[in-house]
Parts: sequence; C-alpha cells; structure tokens
Amino acid sequence: MIAAVSSRTLQGYGCIVAAATCWSLIGAVGRLPMSAGVSPLETAFWRTAFGCLCFMLHALRDGGWRMPWRDALCLTGFGVWGVGAFFGLTQYAVALSGGAMTVVLLYTAPVWVALFSFMFFHEKPDRRTLLAMGVALLGTTLLCSSGGSLAGEPSPLGIICGLATGLCYATHYPFCRWWQRRYSTVVIYAYMFLGGTLALAVFAPIGLEHRATDWGAFLVLGVVCCYAGYYCYGQSLLRIPLVRAAAVGYLEPLLSTLWLALFWHEAFTPLGWGGSALVIGAVLTITLRRR
Repeated sequence: MIAAVSSRTLQGYGCIVAAATCWSLIGAVGRLPMSAGVSPLETAFWRTAFGCLCFMLHALRDGGWRMPWRDALCLTGFGVWGVGAFFGLTQYAVALSGGAMTVVLLYTAPVWVALFSFMFFHEKPDRRTLLAMGVALLGTTLLCSSGGSLAGEPSPLGIICGLATGLCYATHYPFCRWWQRRYSTVVIYAYMFLGGTLALAVFAPIGLEHRATDWGAFLVLGVVCCYAGYYCYGQSLLRIPLVRAAAVGYLEPLLSTLWLALFWHEAFTPLGWGGSALVIGAVLTITLRRR
C-alpha cells in the first residue's frame, strides 16, 4: 500500500513538472507568429482551436463527453473567461511587455485568491500572508516600473493585461478541482476550450495565409502548450494536493524566462529581476500557507 501511494504521488509530481515545462514554451513560441505580423488575438485563437480539437478527439475516443446541458453550458461559459479571455490577454501582454514579464505577472494568481477569500468568504489572512501580499505588491510595482522584459518604456496596457491573466488563472484551480468530482479532465477541458474558441472566433481576425513556421508555432501552442500541458495538470490534481501542485508549478516562470532569454534575448533590468524575485518568493509563500 505504501509503495502504491508513493508511486501515485511521484506520478503526480511528474505530471505537474511536465505541465509547467509545456506551459513555459508559450511566451517563446507565441512570439514567433506575432513577430511576423500575426495579431495577438489570432495567435490566441489558433492556440485555443488546436487545443480544443485535441481535447474533443480525446473525449470522443473515451466516450465520456455526454453530460446534462446545464453542465455543458456552465463549462463552456467558463471557457469564455478562463480560456478565451485568458489566452487573448496573455498574447497581448507578451506582445506589449514581453513574455518573461507576462509569466511573472501571471503568477500573482495566489494574491488574487487570498484577496477574494477575504472579500467574499471573510477568511482573514494571518500576518505572514499579509506580509507576503505586501512584498508581492512591492515586487509587482518594481517589475512594472522597470519596463518589463522588452526594451523601452513600460506599457500600461501590457501591465494591465499581465495582471488580468493572473486573475483569470486564479479561477482555474477551484473551478477545475470542483468539476473533477463529476467529469474527467479531458471532458472538462474539451468544453472549456470550446467556449474559448467560440469567444475568440468572434473577436479575432482569422486568416489562413500564414508561413509554415507560423502554422508550426500554432500547432505547438495548441498541442503541446494547451493539450499536453492542461492534461498533465489535470492528472496531477488527481494525485497530489492542490497546494503542492501549485507550488511545483512555479517551475514555469523560471523555465519561461530561460527560453525567452536564449531565443529572444529578453532580459529584465536589475530592478526587474529584483521585482520578479520578490513576486515569485511572496506568492510561493502564500501558496504554501494556504490549506
């Protein structure tokens, strides 16, 4: 029994490491089509569409995609926000402020969770959590004032989009964990990605005349960064506690910064590096403190 539990736990950690690795490619790969003139929204659309196709085919193969229309509507509706808005804001933040800055702002999600827990559920944070939230706020301020990981002046819109991605991401943890009581990870994301694809199809300028390298980037974003990443993430939540999965997921900003530095020469100023370290350290503290 002990060996079985240990093996299951090890699989869970392996899944979340794989998910973080897949997600870490989003900034570096997403910049490729945008550097050729593809709009951030269209990049987000193709990323979502290919991911949706993979999840739909997987769900059809398993035969477990049927559900009451209310549940389908709820999952699809959340996908408009949790996938469509999330992915669209992410690509805009990457274009305006750089991929490295975007992924750090994305990981302010636990701060949003702590704030909403206090506002809506009256969960008073302890002193350590309050201190960590203050440090995260200071780090975010330093990071945003540094100009991000792209050369030039700070982009207010890019900063807003980056912070909004953290808000979107914060809603994924409780939503997906609750629905996993009733449906498989693949079915949940099939409907969520369907909602995101439909939402982006309304707003994104979609074209088919793209370079082969752009289509390759879209496929990597959809199949690897979305399908493989979210599937591994969902499998990790079935094997290890939510807080541990979130904590190990902080491997993503480190890897993402590495890929962007190697392939796109993105780099923070010393002020930006200091702010990034404060943000990551503070939100990791908040994550580990929450039960």
